Amino acid sequence: MKFGIFYEHQLPRPWSHGEEQQLFNDALEQVEVADRVGVDFAWEVEHHFLEEYSHSSAPEVFLAACSQRTKNIRLGHGIRQVIPGYNHPARTAEVIATLDLVSNGRVEFGTGESSAELELGGFGVPVEQKRKIFMESTEQICNMLAMDPYPGYKGQYFEMPCRNIVPKPVQRPHPPLWVACSQRETIRMAARLGIGALTFAFVDPLEATEWVEEYYGIIKSDACVPIGHAINPNICMVSSFSCHQDREEAVRRGLDGFEFFGFALGSLYAFGEHKPGRTNLWAQFEARRKAQLETRDITQALSGSRGGIGTPDDLREHLLKFEACNVDQVTFIQQAGRNRHEHICEALELFAAEVMPEFKAREEERERRKMEELAPYLEAAMARKISMPPLADEDIPVFESLGRKISEESKREESIYEERTAAG
Repeated sequence: MKFGIFYEHQLPRPWSHGEEQQLFNDALEQVEVADRVGVDFAWEVEHHFLEEYSHSSAPEVFLAACSQRTKNIRLGHGIRQVIPGYNHPARTAEVIATLDLVSNGRVEFGTGESSAELELGGFGVPVEQKRKIFMESTEQICNMLAMDPYPGYKGQYFEMPCRNIVPKPVQRPHPPLWVACSQRETIRMAARLGIGALTFAFVDPLEATEWVEEYYGIIKSDACVPIGHAINPNICMVSSFSCHQDREEAVRRGLDGFEFFGFALGSLYAFGEHKPGRTNLWAQFEARRKAQLETRDITQALSGSRGGIGTPDDLREHLLKFEACNVDQVTFIQQAGRNRHEHICEALELFAAEVMPEFKAREEERERRKMEELAPYLEAAMARKISMPPLADEDIPVFESLGRKISEESKREESIYEERTAAG
């Protein structure tokens, strides 16, 4: 099983000038530590206007900075908003390819559409059509990354003339494709499209077996028709994370942050209301937490998705459950709420020293067996894909430069003027 770390760049209120800068600098150091100790992935979200919960509106900038401070860790858009209202498809293709170049081929291309009113309404994205727009955009971005030139496209929600999108990525035909999944139906969609599933639902390891079996069952079936030019058969699940030799200290350092993560997520996406620049999610969370403290049972509090908080032995037991149900990757929510930078780094070091090695020792063989088993199914799925036909050289259109157009138009106007003058 592989491991990742995940960033929303959370910053609970109140914050003062300089704290956002410190937040980003700390996160860069944390990714450096993760790279040094052998963590496989660093995922960075893209969100807009979600104060306190996520100050990560330009993940391509953060990931580019990470690329210059690390050597091996995979750099994942977890996710890039691909709907044109957020990012034009051609710009997304350019960003992904450029990041792949500067990172020497370490990009994971996670895609998504969002389901937060603050984002959707802020960019005028129609809620009832966003899934269809997502599908159209994702397919065309993959075509832009893989085709030379891109033939152009006129669809229901997006159109663009023939252009050659440059640069092209290191990883051909394009970096591994993922989609954010917060519901089981989205995992089914990921499998049907041949995309890796980034499951940002907090699933109990016991429930994960059903999700994984269903995902790979669809990958192996005729229902899998790839949206991209390559299949990425992987399922990743998120977990809490705080590791210390003393369980109570691990809880003190990490549980409140993880619970704030869940509270803010629920408030912004499900049950809350928000006044931009004024709503205080942390104050709301603290009020709720105080009401629950008297009845909190720590044993119960650390079950399920909270099982990533505890001693190295606790984490080992928690992660073995995910491994047993064939989850490909577990990525940790470690930067959440008011979790402290130094505690995050210490936890990563301890986890890498005492827990990760045994999982790493089994990973290469597990991955080899998996891909060997999937090979005929992936080949059959790629054969079902109906690809956009490339243009023959003689069919590639020619575009005049703007200066030439202006010059020729000026000449035409002069000619008409001269003809009229000569005619009196």
